[in-house]
Amino acid sequence: MFDNYFRKEIAWGGKTLVLESGKIARQADGAVMARLGDTIVLCTAVGARSAKPGQDFFPLTVHYQEKTFAAGKIPGGFFKREGRPSESETLISRLIDRPIRPLFPEGFRNEVQVIATVLSHDLENDPDIVAMVGCSAALTLSGIPFFGPVGAARVGYINGAYVLNPTLEERKESALDLVLAGTAEGVLMVESEASELTEEVMLGAVTFGHAGFQPVIQAMIELAEVAAKEPWPLPEPSEAEVVLKKRIAELGRADMAVAYTETQKLLRQEKVGAVKKQVIATLEAEGADVNLAKGLLKELEADVVRNNILDTGKRIDGRDTRTVRPIMAEVGVLPRAHGSALFTRGETQALCVATLGTGQDEQVIDALVGEYREDFMLHYNFPPYSVNETGRMGSPGRREVGHGKLAWRAIHPLLPEKEKFPYTVRVVSEITESNGSSSMATVCGTSLSMMDAGVPLKRACAGIAMGLIKEDRGFAVLSDILGDEDHLGDMDFKVAGTEMGITSLQMDIKITSITPEIMKIAVEQAREGRLHILGEMAKGLTGARTDVAATAPRITVINVPKDKIRDVIGSGGKVIREITEQTGTKVDIEDDGTIKVAATSTEAAQRAIDWIKGIVAEPELGVIYKGKVVKTAEFGAFVNFLGAKDGLVHISELANDRVNRTTDIVKEGDQVKVKVIGFDERGKVKLSMRVVDQATGADITEQVGAKRPRPEGDDRRGGERGERRERRDHPRGD
Repeated sequence: MFDNYFRKEIAWGGKTLVLESGKIARQADGAVMARLGDTIVLCTAVGARSAKPGQDFFPLTVHYQEKTFAAGKIPGGFFKREGRPSESETLISRLIDRPIRPLFPEGFRNEVQVIATVLSHDLENDPDIVAMVGCSAALTLSGIPFFGPVGAARVGYINGAYVLNPTLEERKESALDLVLAGTAEGVLMVESEASELTEEVMLGAVTFGHAGFQPVIQAMIELAEVAAKEPWPLPEPSEAEVVLKKRIAELGRADMAVAYTETQKLLRQEKVGAVKKQVIATLEAEGADVNLAKGLLKELEADVVRNNILDTGKRIDGRDTRTVRPIMAEVGVLPRAHGSALFTRGETQALCVATLGTGQDEQVIDALVGEYREDFMLHYNFPPYSVNETGRMGSPGRREVGHGKLAWRAIHPLLPEKEKFPYTVRVVSEITESNGSSSMATVCGTSLSMMDAGVPLKRACAGIAMGLIKEDRGFAVLSDILGDEDHLGDMDFKVAGTEMGITSLQMDIKITSITPEIMKIAVEQAREGRLHILGEMAKGLTGARTDVAATAPRITVINVPKDKIRDVIGSGGKVIREITEQTGTKVDIEDDGTIKVAATSTEAAQRAIDWIKGIVAEPELGVIYKGKVVKTAEFGAFVNFLGAKDGLVHISELANDRVNRTTDIVKEGDQVKVKVIGFDERGKVKLSMRVVDQATGADITEQVGAKRPRPEGDDRRGGERGERRERRDHPRGD
């Protein structure tokens, strides 16, 4: 039945990688089942046979989706089925998209859709790498024009050694989490988080990873030799297109070059737009294909900008290739926020606001590997006004999720230990202006806002975006790129870190690959720019403030015995609710007995802490406590003296003289001072008032005698039977 079934198996990094085709999803142009260990991902590729008329872009969409059955789970929620993509699924979709997009031929406009579905997860091998490999293999077999295959790998750095595709458990010990993809010739994409590693270590990781996935590329080539479909014909430029391209250059090159001498973004866009409008009007009058002309105008624009940089060493805004735009760093710009910063670099600006919360504010994430809690969140927003446009306002798109995660990775290695700073931190970055690398502005602004909020980061963190112009006659690496240089260039290379080293590195190549020489120059130039930016940031704030803002909650951490946790919570949460409602605090209780009390008022926090300590404390023999009479009986009074704990003051211990009735000395609600004088055989507490000076609280045992004998003929018995009956009926008895 499965006549065209093919299978390729290789040993890879101490594990077995299997690529299968021809058995599942046979109607897709390309379908590969990729397996590493017991992690299995079904990857498919389908392309439209023709482009839509007038379409001037390449419509590629990549969807990575996780099915909860892959880990033997049922989805949460009311509908019990998978819903909108999670943040993780969105980020992995981008990981797959970024290295394959540059490998489709120029001029190819047919719609292509790539889908990766996780069918099995062994909770050891992360499916993202498996999905990247499987999608590349599916495209390679599909016949769709694709200059692959692409290999991918994860690199860890454990005890000074690189590790290829570390397991989920090994990644916990790694100082590096780096994912890269590329062809046999070079690297196309890098995404990473690092613990302040040097440039040399990071470059070594890229080299190690590139060598590590070469066997995977070879396996895909060998599979394609037997299983690939007939290749689609490559799009060839028509004679009319060649003629039109020459005509556009005649009409617009000179004016386009003049327009790009304007250094101010909005004025430059206006002048460039006027040139395009004039060229289109002329061509339309000549009867040319306007839709085709618009695409060719973009090529002319890129050609003018790129060659001018290579010829003169000067960029669009007049800078040389290494200079960073002017920077202004301000903190404390929002009076009621816990921490805020306005970071402006040239025409790019980020308003970053930090908010401190408690454990109740942590984000609960239900992933295939299990549920976990996240105490650091960074949300990036890119409103249309930041680029002088109108547009849809709604939930964040893939770009916003990706940029926010990049900044998150840069800051995450610098966070203080939870034991030292027990706060949940959320940072929101509002991009208020944009002309190049708002994600790196977010890194800088986030670092400043968190330090302004009193978060003790290890060091300040800054980021810079590098670009590349590469032609046959040479190349130029650009520091702190503009939006146009990103759009018209060959590389988007973002490096974030501290003065000590790199914390995050992201690279996207828009050409087939770059050389190690170019990558080394870019990293070294990025370090120079990063240190300059850190120096400018220090003018706004040199380090974390010594205390959190007055409006932020103050968190106090105490520890109680594990067997006392249920007493603090109470039946159905009654006790903990009473504490929070009456003191106005937030109380988080962990399984190990750690309790965090958060309040904006020191007095409120102390009330809650004293309440909790009273609940978990054990009465000590000979210690004097303040208490409240909660019930009187014939033989004595019950006194609540330590949290919810009660003890009995026998009638003979109420006063040093003979007492006829308990109510002659105390009544319910009276505040008294008592001393613990013993415990009965059942552990019940015996208290005394007569040996304590009720005015001063002083111990007067020596003056009155340790024990007063019961008067002869006194038939008032607080014996076992009566006391047991009273304790049974007494609602607060312990």
